[in-house]
Amino acid sequence: MPLYAISHQTTYRYADPVALSHQALHLEPLTSDTQECLHFALEITPKPLEFATRKDYFGNTVHYFTITEPHRRLDIHATSQVTVTPAPVSLFAGPTACGQLRAWLTNATDPAAHLARQFLYESPFIPRLPAIVEFCRRFFEDDRPVLQSALDLCAGIHRQFIFDRSATTLATPLEEFFQLGRGVCQDFAHLAVATLRAAGLAARYVSGYLLTEPPPGQKRLIGADASHAWASVYLPDAGWVDFDPTNNCLCAERHISVARGRDYADVSPIRGAVTGGGKHTLSLGVTVSPAGELESES
Repeated sequence: MPLYAISHQTTYRYADPVALSHQALHLEPLTSDTQECLHFALEITPKPLEFATRKDYFGNTVHYFTITEPHRRLDIHATSQVTVTPAPVSLFAGPTACGQLRAWLTNATDPAAHLARQFLYESPFIPRLPAIVEFCRRFFEDDRPVLQSALDLCAGIHRQFIFDRSATTLATPLEEFFQLGRGVCQDFAHLAVATLRAAGLAARYVSGYLLTEPPPGQKRLIGADASHAWASVYLPDAGWVDFDPTNNCLCAERHISVARGRDYADVSPIRGAVTGGGKHTLSLGVTVSPAGELESES
């Protein structure tokens, strides 16, 4: 099983002093049936006056802190080590058809159905849009297997939409991205989740990291990676199955999950409020590498 080392550095610089900062962090990778977070540490400067950790409604680890010391710069550095052991794809190849799954989600009374149903509906970043309802008709006919339909959706999004870091921001509505036809992994994941929900299927948004490889013969660039996002669909015979429409693939050993929810609003890496500060700039640096690689090169 691969072992990864992750470094996630965030720096805020403020034009004016910040008198009070309250922040919530989704930065600690999940421990689940296919992944284990062996180590996690946070370094926060200035040092928080208050710090707390809890699990949120979706089972994600959230760290909260408050800084009362006046400051013009806030540094948050998260480091972790994670092992990933994805289940073989063959385990997902059940015969469940889209029509069968829709009926199960509507009528079943067991706890699994109740938990899955909460991911059928609109959420802050994912409204129900007529254009996406029409888009979903290409993929989710009643007699088609759910997994194959989800993979066809993954390929369809990858083919039709262009990855473009400069095209959208966190505030770009899903409808605007759909019309524009270009955006970032967050947009691709929101569209995949929206399409699955439009088809009457349970879908959730997953944030995390993706191990990328440097060009042949070159070293991995420190801090050059970024957070990633993908989608997950629920199958009664397999549980949650993750797929990545940005890269047109099922998620496997290179995908490291940090948090899961209805959409980005539930899992944003850093979210909070400050008193003062004025205008600010934000810089991010993420490095994902096989554990020991950085040490061996230093």
